[in-house]
Amino acid sequence: MWIPTEHEKYGVVIASFRGTVPYGLSLEIGDTVQILEKCDGWYRGFALKNPNIKGIFPSSYVHLKNACVKNKGQFEMVIPTEDSVITEMTSTLRDWGTMWKQLYVRNEGDLFHRLWHIMNEILDLRRQVLVGHLTHDRMKDVKRHITARLDWGNEQLGLDLVPRKEYAMVDPEDISITELYRLMEHRHRKKDTPVQASSHHLFVQMKSLMCSNLGEELEVIFSLFDSKENRPISERFFLRLNRNGLPKAPDKPERQCSLFVDLGSSELRKDIYITVHIIRIGRMGAGEKKNACSVQYRRPFGCAVLSIADLLTGETKDDLILKVYMCNTESEWYQIHENIIKKLNARYNLTGSNAGLAVSLQLLHGDIEQIRREYSSVFSHGVSITRKLGFSNIIMPGEMRNDLYITIERGEFEKGGKSVARNVEVTMFIVDSSGQTLKDFISFGSGEPPASEYHSFVLYHNNSPRWSELLKLPIPVDKFRGAHIRFEFRHCSTKEKGEKKLFGFSFVPLMQEDGRTLPDGTHELIVHKCEENTNLQDTTRYLKLPFSKGIFLGNNNQAMKATKESFCITSFLCSTKLTQNGDMLDLLKWRTHPDKITGCLSKLKEIDGSEIVKFLQDTLDTLFGILDENSQKYGSKVFDSLVHIINLLQDSKFHHFKPVMDTYIESHFAGALAYRDLIKVLKWYVDRITEAERQEHIQEVLKAQEYIFKYIVQSRRLFSLATGGQNEEEFRCCIQELLMSVRFFLSQESKGSGALSQSQAVFLSSFPAVYSELLKLFDVREVANLVQDTLGSLPTILHVDDSLQAIKLQCIGKTVESQLYTNPDSRYILLPVVLHHLHIHLQEQKDLIMCARILSNVFCLIKKNSSEKSVLEEIDVIVASLLDILLRTILEITSRPQPSSSAMRFQFQDVTGEFVACLLSLLRQMTDRHYQQLLDSFNTKEELRDFLLQIFTVFRILIRPEMFPKDWTVMRLVANNVIITTVLYLSDALRKNFLNENFDYKIWDSYFYLAVIFINQLCLQLEMFTPSKKKKVLEKYGDMRVTMGCEIFSMWQNLGEHKLHFIPALIGPFLEVTLIPQPDLRNVMIPIFHDMMDWEQRRSGNFKQVEAKLIDKLDSLMSEGKGDETYRELFNSIIPLFGPYPSLLKKIERETWRESGVSLIATVTRLMERLLDYRDCMKMGEVDGKKIGCTVSLLNFYKTELNKEEMYIRYIHKLYDLHLKAQNFTEAAYTLLLYDELLEWSDRPLREFLTYPMQTEWQRKEHLHLTIIQNFDRGKCWENGIILCRKIAEQYESYYDYRNLSKMRMMEASLYDKIMDQQRLEPEFFRVGFYGKKFPFFLRNKEFVCRGHDYERLEAFQQRMLNEFPHAIAMQHANQPDETIFQAEAQYLQIYAVTPIPESQEVLQREGVPDNIKSFYKVNHIWKFRYDRPFHKGTKDKENEFKSLWVERTSLYLVQSLPGISRWFEVEKREVVEMSPLENAIEVLENKNQQLKTLISQCQTRQMQNINPLTMCLNGVIDAAVNGGVSRYQEAFFVKEYILSHPEDGEKIARLRELMLEQAQILEFGLAVHEKFVPQDMRPLHKKLVDQFFVMKSSLGIQEFSACMQASPVHFPNGSPRVCRNSAPASVSPDGTRVIPRRSPLSYPAVNRYSSSSLSSQASAEVSNITGQSESSDEVFNMQPSPSTSSLSSTHSASPNVTSSAPSSARASPLLSDKHKHSRENSCLSPRERPCSAIYPTPVEPSQRMLFNHIGDGALPRSDPNLSAPEKAVNPTPSSWSLDSGKEAKNMSDSGKLISPPVPPRPTQTASPARHTTSVSPSPAGRSPLKGSVQSFTPSPVEYHSPGLISNSPVLSGSYSSGISSLSRCSTSETSGFENQVNEQSVPLPVPVPVPVPVPVPVPSYGGEEPVRKESKTPPPYSVYERTLRRPVPLPHSLSIPVTPEPPALPPKPLAARSSHLENGARRTDPGPRPRPLPRKVSQL
Repeated sequence: MWIPTEHEKYGVVIASFRGTVPYGLSLEIGDTVQILEKCDGWYRGFALKNPNIKGIFPSSYVHLKNACVKNKGQFEMVIPTEDSVITEMTSTLRDWGTMWKQLYVRNEGDLFHRLWHIMNEILDLRRQVLVGHLTHDRMKDVKRHITARLDWGNEQLGLDLVPRKEYAMVDPEDISITELYRLMEHRHRKKDTPVQASSHHLFVQMKSLMCSNLGEELEVIFSLFDSKENRPISERFFLRLNRNGLPKAPDKPERQCSLFVDLGSSELRKDIYITVHIIRIGRMGAGEKKNACSVQYRRPFGCAVLSIADLLTGETKDDLILKVYMCNTESEWYQIHENIIKKLNARYNLTGSNAGLAVSLQLLHGDIEQIRREYSSVFSHGVSITRKLGFSNIIMPGEMRNDLYITIERGEFEKGGKSVARNVEVTMFIVDSSGQTLKDFISFGSGEPPASEYHSFVLYHNNSPRWSELLKLPIPVDKFRGAHIRFEFRHCSTKEKGEKKLFGFSFVPLMQEDGRTLPDGTHELIVHKCEENTNLQDTTRYLKLPFSKGIFLGNNNQAMKATKESFCITSFLCSTKLTQNGDMLDLLKWRTHPDKITGCLSKLKEIDGSEIVKFLQDTLDTLFGILDENSQKYGSKVFDSLVHIINLLQDSKFHHFKPVMDTYIESHFAGALAYRDLIKVLKWYVDRITEAERQEHIQEVLKAQEYIFKYIVQSRRLFSLATGGQNEEEFRCCIQELLMSVRFFLSQESKGSGALSQSQAVFLSSFPAVYSELLKLFDVREVANLVQDTLGSLPTILHVDDSLQAIKLQCIGKTVESQLYTNPDSRYILLPVVLHHLHIHLQEQKDLIMCARILSNVFCLIKKNSSEKSVLEEIDVIVASLLDILLRTILEITSRPQPSSSAMRFQFQDVTGEFVACLLSLLRQMTDRHYQQLLDSFNTKEELRDFLLQIFTVFRILIRPEMFPKDWTVMRLVANNVIITTVLYLSDALRKNFLNENFDYKIWDSYFYLAVIFINQLCLQLEMFTPSKKKKVLEKYGDMRVTMGCEIFSMWQNLGEHKLHFIPALIGPFLEVTLIPQPDLRNVMIPIFHDMMDWEQRRSGNFKQVEAKLIDKLDSLMSEGKGDETYRELFNSIIPLFGPYPSLLKKIERETWRESGVSLIATVTRLMERLLDYRDCMKMGEVDGKKIGCTVSLLNFYKTELNKEEMYIRYIHKLYDLHLKAQNFTEAAYTLLLYDELLEWSDRPLREFLTYPMQTEWQRKEHLHLTIIQNFDRGKCWENGIILCRKIAEQYESYYDYRNLSKMRMMEASLYDKIMDQQRLEPEFFRVGFYGKKFPFFLRNKEFVCRGHDYERLEAFQQRMLNEFPHAIAMQHANQPDETIFQAEAQYLQIYAVTPIPESQEVLQREGVPDNIKSFYKVNHIWKFRYDRPFHKGTKDKENEFKSLWVERTSLYLVQSLPGISRWFEVEKREVVEMSPLENAIEVLENKNQQLKTLISQCQTRQMQNINPLTMCLNGVIDAAVNGGVSRYQEAFFVKEYILSHPEDGEKIARLRELMLEQAQILEFGLAVHEKFVPQDMRPLHKKLVDQFFVMKSSLGIQEFSACMQASPVHFPNGSPRVCRNSAPASVSPDGTRVIPRRSPLSYPAVNRYSSSSLSSQASAEVSNITGQSESSDEVFNMQPSPSTSSLSSTHSASPNVTSSAPSSARASPLLSDKHKHSRENSCLSPRERPCSAIYPTPVEPSQRMLFNHIGDGALPRSDPNLSAPEKAVNPTPSSWSLDSGKEAKNMSDSGKLISPPVPPRPTQTASPARHTTSVSPSPAGRSPLKGSVQSFTPSPVEYHSPGLISNSPVLSGSYSSGISSLSRCSTSETSGFENQVNEQSVPLPVPVPVPVPVPVPVPSYGGEEPVRKESKTPPPYSVYERTLRRPVPLPHSLSIPVTPEPPALPPKPLAARSSHLENGARRTDPGPRPRPLPRKVSQL
């Protein structure tokens, strides 16, 4: 049976449990679980990480931990009772763990590794804490380390700042908000501004001396030198080096490194230097022979210097090499370091051995204890400590020092009867009173143990040596008395013996007879001469002698001999025990000289402070002893001395001696009667304040009052103890009287002079320190009343000087911080005084920082939930006194501009934050009663209104993100909790007082606005928090947004008809709230919209306002990144969601205005879909198609569905910016045209908008035109630019602005030049299908055609799309996907290339138009695209696969032509038709014939410099050895079986036959041309081709072409034959059911590149159409000219891996290297760029010419724009083979000059309208209106082919085969078969089928009888023809073309119209054109 657990409540999982048993709970090792019940070794409970899932688990898997339970029962909370630091560590490490992995994913390697180390470190420290074996201090240390690391990690990861108290996390509910603020600020400050260390230490480590010729031992002496004051500031660090220059004792690190301690911040400056003096120990001269002398001397070697400022730049200076210098003359040695510092180069130079000193230096910051902790390794290895000279800046009590510093300065010696000066060495000993030498008290420096004697270095031949060597003598105090120092002088001989001869001595006693030590300063000692063997051991012999030249003993009658010899030393004592001051000694020995007491007391003030503090206790004992002796006589003197000493301790240097005095008072003070005298003297001084002229002394007394009171109180206690509390009343009276005097003096106002106010200030600043003393003797209430009276007596007049005001406030502050104020009884007494003064200052806005601090302290004492009566009463007082002024203060300081200096800004933020914390503390403490009292206290509604407005405004300020630093989430949540509680209290007042007739819009608006920004705060968006943080917040505060949302709803419902005031103003704010992804909040808020719509409907009959506002706000909010998919569903959904409120749509459906409401919801939902997509796309980094597509979708939505003009224009400009960023200049121009359309050439003024200034409509339109022209120019779309140039030129002309007109004409001319001179690349076009639900809405399950970038091939495009959609899967086939793909939760991309089908054929088919003009029309204004897929139907004939080779042709129609405002547009309609094998064959032959004609024409007109392309093409067709050439077609379609089984194909078979014969004719002519131009070395090949051609002819059954072959073309005046543009009826299949398209032979280019006859590899190509793999260039150029390349047997030769996707190869771009081959020299590579005219070499008779031309004309194929790369290379320029035109033929026959030869008869085909045709033009034209059975289509233009693909190399000679083009690799063809079929006419040819041909009749192309003038055929360079096949999206209004009756002549002008097009268009059966929207005006945009 399951029993609820009592004690087993909390545990940690120690082994993972899978939970496979019924009701099992799966657990991971390390999870924490809360246990609810237990049963037989099982527990039931839940894991704390997922409390919603409960289950059972074995008890053995869980380690139980102690925990306490809150809220026992169903909702109990378990809190582990472990150390809070452990709890925090555990939860923090869990949070970090997740984020740490994310760092790795985001590639933030550095932080990843650092965090890893920190986490490991924390885990180690956690173990130490858990084990629990640490000492108290060590535990503290570990916790400090842990919290420091936790804070660091939180900061790095952007987590919240944790408030802590003594290393433990603080619950904000347990402390006041002001205290919380302080903790947060303290931690924030600690984090932001590292505290500057006041003490610094220099670590020095000696490495080595690098020198070439040492050979002697060295001494190295480091010290710090102040170059400003020219003195050393530290002791010396001394170490010895061996002969190799390395430290002598390597095993003792303390001998090699030292720490120069206690450097103040003032000593880290550039004129403090590290000086290094090096002394060698050896022979006198460095170069002497070794055996010259055995005695060793200390001799100067060199000196190095380094400024300490050099170390401040970086922390460590490892192995610095210091240069070592030597002085030029030895006598300068004593100041060599100064010379180096001053850079007196003449006095020193580098040492001869060029030595370098290697040292390591490092500056350490912090106190010495901190340094010991942080650099423990340095101290554990050992380091010597080098002190500063003398005491440090701060003298610590108990510091024991007795150091005498002696500097051996200089000597003056006589020659001593020698010819040269002496080599003097000084030896020093310390001798005690008994005459014994003291051992080991001479220290050369730290790092070296002290020695018993000292030997100076020797200067060579110098009688006035200067040493300046500093020594420390740490002699104990007890040995000081009677001791002296003896200096012995010896001459060091340089002779072989090397003796040292004594010649004199000096001495100096350490203490004088009166007990004073040797005074500091320089002493000139007398040099007493002596013999070499004099025994100085007997000190009595010389101690009676005078020792110093400055001191002659008066009673010594012995006259001193005048001597020149002298010896100088400098002494300096640093002692805490000995004094050099006689006055001090006199005072301490006052009892021996009672007569000197007055003088001693007077002199006390002149004694140095350090001397007094050394003997503080003795001095105080002396003073009170004197007072006891005679208080009458010495009372005031002693009082003054005491005041002097007390004030001395205020000095920072002696500050640390205050505890010494405190200890003295507590333990040693014994003056039980002193209090009377002290009170008396103090009162006497206070009484004299108001009269005294000079107040300085009085101020000194007042400054010392704290300690005076301490002495008074302690004295009184001692007296009470001794007497049993006698005279208590008298004492109280004395104190009362004293304070009465004080109150009187405080209440005085300073008249004129500021002296009195200064004294008042001095008193107030030290008065609060007295409280604690008074409490020792008086009751709390008594003291409180005394203090209250004293503070209450302060004058409140505000015109007193500010300094006193500030001091008053500081006094109040100290009072609040004092022990007295913490007691509730005294607090209640003092609070009114405190609040009174605060109120005055806050009202004046003065001393705000101090006010804030006082208020904070006031609230710190009031804990939360203190329901004690006293606390409630205090709150009452504070609310009444301060709430209003506090609100005003916050408003005031937050509205001020922030100060610029950072320090001031910090202060400013602090004071704001503190006031805010105070306000929140106050509000949190207020109960219902307080609120009720507050609201009742307002007399009028106006007052209440002002108060509510004020508090709402303050709350809005508190919610601002900048109010607290961003990681202060704890503080923000507390603030929000207080705000929402207060708002709930105040909303009641709002309802009661400001509804119905008292309604006040302003206050309600303020309320709603506050509520909205409250809900929208970032710190309340729980969805963004980690699960653990979210859980904590919900447990503590719940979701405050929902609470506030319910409050908004409730208040809204109360408004009634007043709701109308807030419509539509509140729509935006409320919408913002509903965009928060919190279901409960949304369910509460969305009904408000229904309400708004309802009220708006009632008011105005519609809710247009609501709709407009809703849409505007949605746009701006979604752009900011708010909202989500669920929200859209919530808006739209019919079923009620989650909560009690039905969805909006459901509510609306019940209303009368249901339809418009539902329509609004639908619109908003659709808008949201687009906006959500837009938001998601805009989050991406770089501009991609997705962003542009999304913006287009949104822009169109605003225009078409919402009619929101301003939004539409905004998005036009957003799209424009995106295009510019992506360098889509053409698209950018089209985009801007949309805005241009909306404007007219008027003078209407327009307001400032976006980046446009205020200007007229004309000016803006002009600016737009110029910008658009510039973009068209950059996008190489010059034809469009020309149109705009003309339009703007018209405007300039109409205004007679000829200057600008001229510029515009020049610009237009420059654009024409660019068309003719600059190269333009034709882009590829790709069809992209986006399938699957994961795509954005605007792409989902749609197909688009995209215009590729320059040089972009299919593979590159496919890769780009996959990069844009990284999760998409590329589909590997071109078939339409099924429904499963559409509905899949994935992204599928289907991409293949398509061929553009230009709508306008006119320019493309016109003779003489240069290719660079035509190229524009091939790829611009394209609506229609085509894609072909070859397949086999039925059984495949292995012998001849052409029999079953069908082609599926797909035509795609776009919603808008490309290029346009986007690089891609959606496919609106797709048509699929199938082409039979026969039609396919016809198309292949047509294209091959066209290709041949083009090449021949180019060769004739000398456009080809290289004849190879023609050679290869001829070879490929004639020598089609692989597939047998056209014979395969004969076998397939001319056999009896086929003709019988396909009777309807009779005409097509005839057409195929015609084309074959035409090909033979072309080939024969081509061979003739070839013979003329073929080079000598290719003659054999030519001969072979001629031979094979006759074989081929015979296979076709052609015997002779005599009549035709001699024909020659007609020579036209302009050198180019004209073409007839008559329409020809199409051949229609007899059944009439399927329109069968005809196909161009060049439409399968991938194979044409190699073997255009290889028709076989269809099957293998079917799959590979889409694969996008194109052949490598190697494959292309390694083709051999062998006949096998044309073989028909290559049925299976093209593997799918090699085949390219049709469109890719079809529209191949040149290789980069080939891209520039567009010059005339390479014209053979781009033959299509040259206009060609077919000029035949031999003229013939007219009749023959006529016949030949007729035949030639009839053979012309239909050119196809879908040519593949190879075919493009062999450019089928149509006009070159138009040997004559129908019109000319007619004219000639009419004039009787032309007689047609007999035409062989051909079978009549009733179904074929071919017999109505006279001639055929290469360009299919519109069909005759007389034959209207099939609707006519716009003809297709000629494909533009990228030049440069055909190399001059003969390697490719085999790549052109016969006219049969294989479909194997490519499936795109030029023109839609439907169009082709309808528009073309069959042409009768002389074939051997005996059918008579009717007389040809010309059919005019426009349906009229007269042929149209040539000029009218040229379409304008910019014309987007209205498509009638689909809903037309018209070309921008600015570029639309008016129909002109008389179009201009060539060169083509953009204003030409195409009436034929319009006529034809009018007859289309498709839905009529959508009416073009009229250009709309933009209000003022």
